[in-house]
Order: sequence, then C-alpha cells, then structure tokens
Amino acid sequence: MAKFRRRTCIILSLFTLFIFSLMMGLKMLKPRAATFGAPFGLDLLPELHQQSIHLEKKTDSQKSDRINIETNTKTVKSARITMKPSRASEPTVEELPPLNYFLHAFYYSWYGNPQFDGKYIHWNHPILEHWDPRIAKNYPQGRHNAPDDIGSSFYPELGSYSSRDPSVIENHMRQMCSASIGVLALSWYPPESHDENGEITDNLVPTILDKAHKYNLKVTFHIEPYSNRDAENMYKNVKYIIDEYGSHPAFYKYKTKTGNALPMFYVYDSYITKPEKWANLLTASGSHSVRGSPYDGLFIALLVEEKHKYDILRSGFDGIYTYFATNGFTYGSSHQNWASLKLFCEKYNLIFIPSVGPGYIDTSIRPWNMQNTRNRINGKYYEVGLSAALQTRPSLISITSFNEWHEGTQIEKAVPKRTSSTVYLDYRPHKPSLYLELTRKWSEKYCKERTSYALDQQVSVT
Repeated sequence: MAKFRRRTCIILSLFTLFIFSLMMGLKMLKPRAATFGAPFGLDLLPELHQQSIHLEKKTDSQKSDRINIETNTKTVKSARITMKPSRASEPTVEELPPLNYFLHAFYYSWYGNPQFDGKYIHWNHPILEHWDPRIAKNYPQGRHNAPDDIGSSFYPELGSYSSRDPSVIENHMRQMCSASIGVLALSWYPPESHDENGEITDNLVPTILDKAHKYNLKVTFHIEPYSNRDAENMYKNVKYIIDEYGSHPAFYKYKTKTGNALPMFYVYDSYITKPEKWANLLTASGSHSVRGSPYDGLFIALLVEEKHKYDILRSGFDGIYTYFATNGFTYGSSHQNWASLKLFCEKYNLIFIPSVGPGYIDTSIRPWNMQNTRNRINGKYYEVGLSAALQTRPSLISITSFNEWHEGTQIEKAVPKRTSSTVYLDYRPHKPSLYLELTRKWSEKYCKERTSYALDQQVSVT
C-alpha cells in the first residue's frame, strides 16, 4: 500500500511538472509570434489602436522602418506620427560646457523641405555623373526622392529638415554648444546667389546670428566659389558682410598678436583664382585692396596641392586651411604633411588651420567615388585626426563638418533608418551624439594644451 501511494505521488508530481513545463513553453513562444506587435503604450491611445492592428499586417521591411528602438524614436508610417525623445533632461544654456573659440565647425544652411520652403532642397540631390562617359554608364542617374531617399549615406535625427526652421537652427546651436565648439563657419553665397542645387541663403544669416548669440557661439563666413568670383566683387561682398553683420555680437573676430581684432574669412577653392588676381584684394598695393581699411580681415586660403603654398604667399592670404576630411585625398588633407605645413606657416607668419573630419562617404551622390571613402571605425578615425592636428600645436582647428550630409562628414546626430531600398549608416553601437561627445572631449584637451604654447601666437577672440 505504501509503495502504491509513493508511486501515485511520483506520477502526480511528474504530471504537474509536465503541465508547468508545457505552460512555460507556450508562454515563451508568444513573443516570437508577435515580434513586430504594437509598440509599447500604443494601445493606450484609442485613436491609434486600430491603426496599430493594421500595422501588424505589414511586411518585415516596412515594420523595421516603423520602429527605431536604438534612439527611442518610433515612426508610425501609416499614421504619420513621429515620437521624438523627450527634451526634459536637456541642460540649460548655463549648464552647457565652456566654448572653445579656437575650434571652428563648417556649417551648411542649404537644406529645405516642403513645410518651410515649398519643396525639398539638397535632400533630393542629383546623382552626379562621372566625367568619363565610359565610367558614367556603369552607375545610376537621376536624383534622390526625399524624405525617405536622401542624398546621404546617413540619416539625420531631425529628419529631412529645413535650414529655415528656427527650431532646427536652435537645435543645431545646442548641439554645437554641447560639443564645446565656439565658432561655426557658415557656408556663404552673396545675396541673390546660391549653389547649383540650392536656393538663396543669405537671408538666413540674421536668424543664425541671433540663435548663435543665444548660446554664446560666434559666426564666421566660409565664402563659396560663386560665379565669376574676383578681387572686385570679393571686395564688394566682404564690405557687404561687414556692413550688414559686423556689428552683431555673434560676429566672429580674431585678435592677432599685434592686438588687432579682425573678421576671418575662409575662402573655399581659392586656388582656382590666380595669385595676381587675389593680390589686387589682399596686398596693400592692390587695385581693390582691403588692407588698412575698415574691411580688412584675416583671409584663409584652401591648400590642396603642395605648390599652392607659394601661390598663397603671392596672393597675400593670411593663413591656410585644409578642409577635406579624407586623409590622403590631397596633400593638404594628409595628416603626414601637417607638421611641415605648420613649419611653413610659422616661417611666413601665416595661420595654420588643419581640418579634421569623422569620416568620409559621398557615394550617395558620387557612386563612382568609393576609393575616397573613409570608414569612421566607431570614432577612431576622428580621434586619430584630432590627435594629429593637436600635435602640430595649431592656432585654430576646423571640423569638417557639422552638417555636410552629402559627403558623410557630419558630426550632427544621425539615427538608424531602413527603407525598402536603402539601409542608412548610423553611429551604432554608440548613441546619435557620439561625435558631439568626442568633439567635446578633444576640444577640452585642445584648450588645455593650447594654453602651454599660445603666448607667442594669436591668442584671443572678441
């Protein structure tokens, strides 16, 4: 009898264990069958509940567009709703880090969207053809189709934004401020002029200056190679910038070791104009000279080839910058040449401004240019460049770029995004703010190191 009871207890125990195991197994299967169910909390919103049921029937590729777990951003495509991260924890202006006015970032205000501009601008960039027809025929043609298909290999956290949106401008200023960047170098075309893929942007300058001032940032001008640029119209345009914006508290001036506080102008593609033409503007005896006038300034030339060093001297420029983010692409952008360039600048009393970028990829608009791609390697490429720049003990450092999305040099926040035809690059496994945080780290390091050698260089900003 005792053996029977013992056997019965064992059987009941085994049966109970079997039932328990079966229930647990069924419970574990449920999430796998509902991997792309309604996002957490969506069923609490009555007006979205029925839409969430409809969404569950979409294909996997559509669903991966809809949910972006890594950035706490969920885009419900059929409902046209974007849930952005809360800003409640953002620091106040007073809580943001100190700015480093010797660290400049190239900034572009040429983006547009239908809400603010009536159409997409630059996000729908055309795919550029190779100059050799035999090569060009092997690559796609046409243009991008924003907002999901944009002319970039990365996708902005702010989406396909408009540079006219005041909230976007303010967001950008906060991002730069959080990175301890002190000066933005604004891409600039004269009034009534613009790049071949854009619209007029000079009318945005007052808003950019105002927003920059709110965050104690300064604005300098990166003069683009507008049509027929020469000494005469450069004089007129420099005069326009200084007369129109020079009295604004955010207008950047650099104090030289002689004590003069002068505006600074980066001159992109300066090498396409002959030195004798620049000398008319930049030497005291020039026919349209700014020297010694109210429109004098520090004019910084782009150095691409080694031979440009001597053209820059003959032209009368005050310094050089290297702009390109691809190490090895040009003589100027090659880190190994920066030490000798710095020595050259010291010999001839020029300002040396190395340009550092987080990486480079422009294949969304130049699909045939793969050889110049530089992988970010989770920030390592950027840090190697910043370290190389600091080793030259420069007067200033420039960042290429804050938001040049076409060439993939941006440090602005980017997020993961997938469409039916494109998987965008992103900063994972790190946060969208990775490159802002790295910039802040190196800005602080640069600021500390600079104090040890700045006494005999141009040393301050107003």
